Amino acid sequence: MKFAIIKERKNPPDRRVVLSPQACEKVISDFPQAEILVESSDIRVFKDEEYSDLGVELTTNVSEADVLLGVKEVPIEALIPNKKYFFFSHTLKKQLYNRKLLKAILEKNIEFYDHETIVDSKNTRLIGFGYYAGVVGAYNGFRAYGLKFGSFSLPKAEHLKNRAHLNAELDKITLPKFKIVLTGKGKVATGSKEIFDHLKIKEVSVEEYLTQEFDKAVYTQIEVLDYNARKDGQQLDKYDLYKNPQDYESTFMKFAKVSDLFIAGHFFGAGSPYLFTREDAKSKDFNIKVIADISCDIDGPVASTIRPSTIADPIYGYNPNTETEVDFMDADAIAVMAVDNLPCELPDNASRGFGFMFLQHVIPAFFNNDKDGVLARAKMTENGKLTPRFAYLQDYIDGKE
Repeated sequence: MKFAIIKERKNPPDRRVVLSPQACEKVISDFPQAEILVESSDIRVFKDEEYSDLGVELTTNVSEADVLLGVKEVPIEALIPNKKYFFFSHTLKKQLYNRKLLKAILEKNIEFYDHETIVDSKNTRLIGFGYYAGVVGAYNGFRAYGLKFGSFSLPKAEHLKNRAHLNAELDKITLPKFKIVLTGKGKVATGSKEIFDHLKIKEVSVEEYLTQEFDKAVYTQIEVLDYNARKDGQQLDKYDLYKNPQDYESTFMKFAKVSDLFIAGHFFGAGSPYLFTREDAKSKDFNIKVIADISCDIDGPVASTIRPSTIADPIYGYNPNTETEVDFMDADAIAVMAVDNLPCELPDNASRGFGFMFLQHVIPAFFNNDKDGVLARAKMTENGKLTPRFAYLQDYIDGKE
């Protein structure tokens, strides 16, 4: 089986990669039947020679490979027919801007696996960049707060070599007395929590957070039933919320009333109540001044996220009274950090982490007859057609949705 690490061709450039040089070396060591080609790239976070120095073959032509591994969408003209491909296609939610890409994948008879579709038997994702989105998102949230209030100064994460350098910058700052609320309990929130804990911010319970004042920075981490309640007053489990979101309403305003910084690391399910609306943000009880929306659902559960921001220009202001974008330094503005490709800011660590998961969960499936069904579940297309698991995308492909 011959794998190829392909050059990232999407613009703006993405420096991440599926397998680091060390991950490639381990694949070859653990699976003697495996060969790996690396397409030469001048943008990848790891230099070509870092691969060749470990005995990994460099090439400018990956057409002889069986399986091609990328991160971002492959331009249609670069797709090689009759191959197996892995990359993030951003088509699973029927995104209109990538419909032509999925159609081309079918027309070129490509066997396609989206990184998002790599799940276990319980449909839990096995690989992803969520953890590093949480790390960088929290860092950027603190940076935005420091800029907004002149409390401290942090450099952009994209200018730092790796996580160790990021931590070193955090070690230089002194935090003011303020309260931070973090939503979520998954990989994104786990990454954010590590930043809080590195800064030695005291974690407090929900009750303490809502009812007490503190003489230093504190945070609380909340999950769905902390900020949602059934309209009829019943207290059921979170699975009832997932099953019957229409029966719930948000109670997030009790957190908005006492919080200064909000780090949004939650997963938002279709039909769930918005955390706060534009009307909520107008309330005199809405105290949040800075929001790092790692989830980045536009015009969705976090009303101030009216557009994604960019690595180059990561912060904008939202005026809740006019519901418009303004300078984030304006007195009435909520500072919003809503970068939608946060792991790109730490491409070295993000790639190493992703590669570890890919090596653990995906590569073995090619050599053990896919005994755990990982490839079978992840396969979106085969023989020019959608697989049954992804047949729901047919109307999207046909242009009917």
